Amino acid sequence: MAEFSVKRQRGFTTIALACFLMLYAPIATLVIYSFNAGSNLALWEGFSLRWYVAAWENEQVQDAAIRSIVVALSASALATTLATMAALGTTRVPAYRGRTAVYALVNQPLMVPEIVTGVALLVMFAIVKEATGYHGLFYLIAAHTAFCIPFAYLPIRARLEGMDKTLEIAAADLYATPWQAFRRVTLPLMFPGIVAGAMLAFVISLDDVVITEFVKSAGQDTLPTYMLGQLRRVITPEINAISTVLLGLSVVILSIFFLVTRKRG
Repeated sequence: MAEFSVKRQRGFTTIALACFLMLYAPIATLVIYSFNAGSNLALWEGFSLRWYVAAWENEQVQDAAIRSIVVALSASALATTLATMAALGTTRVPAYRGRTAVYALVNQPLMVPEIVTGVALLVMFAIVKEATGYHGLFYLIAAHTAFCIPFAYLPIRARLEGMDKTLEIAAADLYATPWQAFRRVTLPLMFPGIVAGAMLAFVISLDDVVITEFVKSAGQDTLPTYMLGQLRRVITPEINAISTVLLGLSVVILSIFFLVTRKRG
């Protein structure tokens, strides 16, 4: 009897090709028309880097891009630190009552609709702003950190669960303190998971629109919210150029993420 394989099922190739076409045809169109010489989104008028130059020289785009990077770097650093602590607290300690609840709480942002999280943060930060009078960028960083924690937590936890505890036990047998065992044994072994978690959190923060739109104050547009605002006013291929750059950056980071997390033979 032949072994079952989904690839041998009738229509599999057609369905697979149709799915890839629907997924990537719009992206390919976006990239191609980012090099359009004209200002018409639907009419090709020749190859040009005009809109990339326009985006590069646009001060609003520069400010939004810098703000996006600052927020993403800060949020990914904080989220990865907290996620590392949470992963250690759920994998490198004896089993305790409530560990499953802790795991669920850490991953709560993945289970709750993003718009609900955005509204909740808006209400909470409005109360804090009223009490303190502070309207800076900290709220945006805090919101992105809270949302990015589970994305950093999952690869770090997976790395820890796949690690053999033999070396850590050996370090303890050789009279290493818990801190020495962590710094010299556990941390180097889990470092690829930490890097992967940080990169994933960075990409999620960089691309976020919904939570940013709810939490940001006036003059705190990130690149995605700036693009959304432009789409509401006037649409030019400059948006295509910015989108293509963001797409390229995301692909590079996710490719590095794949290389870091893949299992070696």
